Amino acid sequence: MNDALDPLAIARQPTQQRARDRFDRILAEAEKLLMEAGLSGFSVPVLAERLDYTRGSIYAYFPTPYAILNELVARYLVEIESQFRARADELRGMTLREAIGAVVDHSVSFYEANPVARLLILGGAVTDDSFRAQEMTIKHLGDLGRAVWKDKGVRLPKGQPDVTTLSVDIATACFRRSYFEHGSITPAYRDAAVAAMIGFLMPYVDTASASPAVPTSKKPRRKA
Repeated sequence: MNDALDPLAIARQPTQQRARDRFDRILAEAEKLLMEAGLSGFSVPVLAERLDYTRGSIYAYFPTPYAILNELVARYLVEIESQFRARADELRGMTLREAIGAVVDHSVSFYEANPVARLLILGGAVTDDSFRAQEMTIKHLGDLGRAVWKDKGVRLPKGQPDVTTLSVDIATACFRRSYFEHGSITPAYRDAAVAAMIGFLMPYVDTASASPAVPTSKKPRRKA
């Protein structure tokens, strides 16, 4: 896989405060436009008109519309990860099942409160670069979950498959299906995400209690 990022899909970060203020204003207006018109109504010319900027002043920071969308996605992903890290101590006080429910509920609340994040993240990656950013965040959240549950004495196997990252991926897949079908994360899909994470992780938890790793050649089994 080619890990090089397309410079046309990445924002050019300003260094001076005046430029930073304009950069942030462009992103704020882009978010409003996406809320009102969706991806089909999003374009640099429309954004420039709303801001009373020249198109060139936008392209100076964002070479393509994808650079704007990717920057918004990156900011949302940073916010998701930082919120979960801030709740790590709270999660340590819960059982594994309780923590999974709390994590899913927090994710649902975040997406319901941020419709543009829902559009850009659950609606599908905008570019290869935004796909990589999403996958790295899922990996970070999986690693965070492993660390939190390890502190509670819940040992999950290391190596392949990366079960904590897969569990976050599974929940995200439930969210994406709900968004595709209903435009939001419904209670039924919230419950499906919790059940899927628990159902996937519990066999590995049981096996991990006896062995530090689950053999990749065998299906994990519950102890009698």
